[in-house]
This record gives sequence, structure tokens and C-alpha cells, in this order.
Amino acid sequence: KMEDNVALVIYPTGQLVDTTDQDPAQRFFEELTGESPAQSSLRELTQALEKGATDPRITLAVLKLDSMFGAGLSQMQELAAAVKAFRASGKPVHAYGPFYDQSDYLVAAHSDHVSLDPLGLVFIEGFSVYQNYFKEALDKLGVEVHVFRVGEYKSAVEPFERNDMSPEARAANSEWLTDLWQSYGREIGEGRKLADTAAHEYVLALPGGLEKNGGNGAQLALDSKLVDSIETQQQFRTRIAQTVGWDEDHGSFRQVHYSEYLGTLEREKKLTPHAGKKTVALVVVQGEIVDGESESGVAGGETIADLLSAARQDEDVAAVVLRVDSPGGSVFGSERIRREVQNLQADGRPVVASMSNVAASGGYWVAMDADEIWAHDTTITGSIGIFGLLPTFDKPLAKLGIHTDGQGTTPLAGAYRGDRPLSPEIKTIVQMQIEQGYKQFIEGVAAGRDLPIEKVREIARGRVWSGADALTLGLVDQIGGLNEAVAAAVRLAGLEADGYELEEFKPEADYPLQRFLNFFGHAQVKVLQTWLSPSLMTWRTLAPVEGVAHSLRWLNDPRGAYAHCFCAPAVNSRR
Repeated sequence: KMEDNVALVIYPTGQLVDTTDQDPAQRFFEELTGESPAQSSLRELTQALEKGATDPRITLAVLKLDSMFGAGLSQMQELAAAVKAFRASGKPVHAYGPFYDQSDYLVAAHSDHVSLDPLGLVFIEGFSVYQNYFKEALDKLGVEVHVFRVGEYKSAVEPFERNDMSPEARAANSEWLTDLWQSYGREIGEGRKLADTAAHEYVLALPGGLEKNGGNGAQLALDSKLVDSIETQQQFRTRIAQTVGWDEDHGSFRQVHYSEYLGTLEREKKLTPHAGKKTVALVVVQGEIVDGESESGVAGGETIADLLSAARQDEDVAAVVLRVDSPGGSVFGSERIRREVQNLQADGRPVVASMSNVAASGGYWVAMDADEIWAHDTTITGSIGIFGLLPTFDKPLAKLGIHTDGQGTTPLAGAYRGDRPLSPEIKTIVQMQIEQGYKQFIEGVAAGRDLPIEKVREIARGRVWSGADALTLGLVDQIGGLNEAVAAAVRLAGLEADGYELEEFKPEADYPLQRFLNFFGHAQVKVLQTWLSPSLMTWRTLAPVEGVAHSLRWLNDPRGAYAHCFCAPAVNSRR
């Protein structure tokens, strides 16, 4: 039950995602161990701030962001926009952190008051793209990686061909990284009422400033006007309690966590249902795109296509917003999603694409036919190109005395085996498929964005663009976040501003463990803690090994053709 005069606490934990897609087993173990959630939904964070702004029971908001990781710049801009909207309602926002990295700080900078622990530091470093290159190691091992690509900027295959970044990739990366860094500087300048160059100047002065202050990072942040006060967490709690009062049971100021707040609102909503409203369906494409079904961290072309089809068959759905945070992957998986977007449009349902941190390669493929494409100026998009990758291991096997021989009915029989040299016939087949896929990509962009094919050829070639540049090139239509994309869908569907409900379409959980939990309920899982602890330890030990395999799940296209961009910048090296 919600009380009056409480603080709304925005305290996300784990990886920030556009939609939670955890394996039920992981949620099960979190329940058993009492651990904080491994994922936090950006939409839930912004929803809580939006609802809290007009809720008379909420007096102020508190930001504590140090337990969150994996957030992209566009996501942080969207959360910062929600903070600004909350403040615009006349309610203050207070941020506290034992330490601020640059993604946390972008949001905190838009608070009315930013507090930092006496032992803290505001660590801003800039953006970068670094990766490992394997050419020399592959040569030493005798492994041949056969690369097929179109577009001189399609740098996803460079680690297998080179020992360093190509001049073309370096020039393109430098351009969009600079765009993102300048946008970050403008955000900090706006939030702290400083010059747009303040963040850059702080980075350059950080080593000398710490040396001058005897290593006191908190004092340096205060002197640089990046924070308003230096105080411990207890001092912060006492100060907030002067406004909302003290909760003796909790040992802190009177508060409600954002997830509990949303749960309360959901229960209250069920008591007063909104009948007669149309639905705007939200479908999220998150992670690498694979051919098949979605799993945690990857977007299955079949799963996403089924969700779009379900929205099309739902008579209450008036429009669809396709939220994309994906560097792409399987061409076939991406095409399955695009076809369902076209089916929706053919049925008279407008589709608006909302680009998050990354919507490049296959991530752009799925969005290119949308009625409107909305992106942040810091969204990484474009990378319109195709590549194929086929390694062969016959030479290192021969060094071990292992040889492959046999007989086939045609020159192509057994030609795709990795333990045989790649034949000229196979090279021709793969290259022709890649070129055909690139042609289809170019033609699709030209048709979907109403651009001349020659212009698309010029801005494609696998090159990555920032959202700001993509707007000027015609690859996106508008700059804005999810809320703006939803408003556009409402407008295109001819709905009233208050005549719709936004509903996320997600795949139904159909796991034995999920059915077990649904049957018994989560309250009973605590009973299992004692006798399941050995299994928990085993699961924790094997989880990192499983993660390595999961990182390659997107390599499952039936034709071996991929529209993938290795272009997500390192926003924080600390994490």
C-alpha cells in the first residue's frame, strides 16, 4: 500500500536492457540466493519517473545508479530525459553515488542535487572502440579464414584479416565516436550549467587534478562543479529525511523502490480497467539476431516474427513500435522480421521503429521499411553491408598428422567441411550469395527510405554512422526516444493522445522450470535454499564457460551470410 509523502528510489541493478529477457533459471537462482536482479528494464525506470511526476504521493526522486552496468549512451539519454521531465513537474531529484562512472554521471548530472561519497570519484574517460586482431595467431596455427564481404567499411571481418585497424575503419570510427563524445559533453553542460567542453576538459585535467588534491577525487569533482556536495550515505539519508520523514523500520528516509511502485500501480490499474482503448504494441529486438528462437541476450528471427504476427492478428492493435537495440547478425533472421513488418503495413497497421544504442547492419535491416524511424543522435546505425566467414583447419590438422580424404558424387559434395581446403567453386558460390544479399539490402533501404539507389550505395559500403549523421543522410526520419516513437505511432494510427494503451508483446515462457515456479509460486523457493546450495555452486562455476559459447550464438545463418556490426563503443572500461 502506497503511503503519502515518500521518495521514489531509482536504484537499478545489473545490466540495463530495453526489455528483460532473463532465463527463468537465472531468476530462480536469484530468488533462492536473495541476489539483486541481473537485469533492469529501461522502460520500467522511465515509466516510474513518468508516473511519479503526477502522483501526489511521490514528493521527490532519488537516483542511485552505481549497481547498474552495460548501459549505452542512448539509453542513458533516455533515462536523463525522464529525470528532466520529472523535475519539470516541480518535484526535485537528488542523486547519490559512492562513485560515478561516465554513464551513471550523465543521468545524475541532470539532478537538482548531486552528492558524492568522501572517498568517491567522478570518472569520465571518453569513448573508444578497441578489439583483438587474430591474423598473426591464425597464421601461426595454420588456420585459414576465408572472408567474403561487400563494402570497404565492413570492418567486422578485419580481426581475421589484419593485425590492426584499417585506415578506412579508423577514419569512420573516429567520426562517429567524436559525434557521441560531443553529444555527451552537451548533456553534461546542460545538466550542470557548464560549457559543453567541461567534460572533455575534466578528462584532460584529471591526472594533474588528482595529484594537486593529494588523490582526493571527491574534492576535485566538487571544485570542478560536477557535484554539489560531499557526504556519506547516512548523511544523505538524513538530509532527504528532512523532507519526507524517517522510516525507523527501514533505517532510512521514507521511500518506495521503483519496481515496488510499478507493482502497486499495476494492482491499482486492475481495479479501474480502461475499457475501449486501442493497443499500441511494443516489440523489442534486443541483442544479436539469430535464425530461430530468442534466448537471453539474442533476438530470434522466428520469435520476433511470431510476435509481430500476433500483433497483426490482434484486432485491438492499432499500431506497432519496433524497438531495436541490435548490431545485427543472421541475414535470414533479419529478413524474417522485416517481412512481418511489411505484413503489418499491408494490413493497415503503421509500424514505427525506435532505435536504442545500436541499430546497425541487421539491426537496420529490420527497421528500414518502418513508416517512421526514430533514433537518438548518439544511436549507432547504418553499417549497411554483408559478409561471410568460413574457416578451414586442414593445415593445422596436417601438422598433427591428421589428413582428410574420401569420395563424393559431385565437386561440391563435402566441400563445406572445415577440415578440407575451400574449393574455388565454393568461394564463387559464397561470394555470389554475399553480393546478392548486399544488393537486396541496398534496394531495400532505397525503397524503404525513399532514397535513390546511387545515394544508398554511396552511404552504405558497411560504414557506421551516428544517429545525427543518419538523420542528415535520410537513413532515419526523426531524433527522439521511445516516448516520441510511441507518440508517432499514435499519430499515424489516428488515435487520440489518451485513447491507447502501450502493451509490450513478449514470448510466453514455456520452460519446465518456469511452469514449476508458476505452479508452486515464488514464496516457496526459500525452502529449497539449503539442499540446493551445492547445485548453486556448480551453476556459478559453469556460468562463465557457458557465456563464451553464448557469445557466438548469432553465427547460425543457414547460408552463412551475416549483417553484423562490431561497433558498440566502450562507454566505461571499469565495467
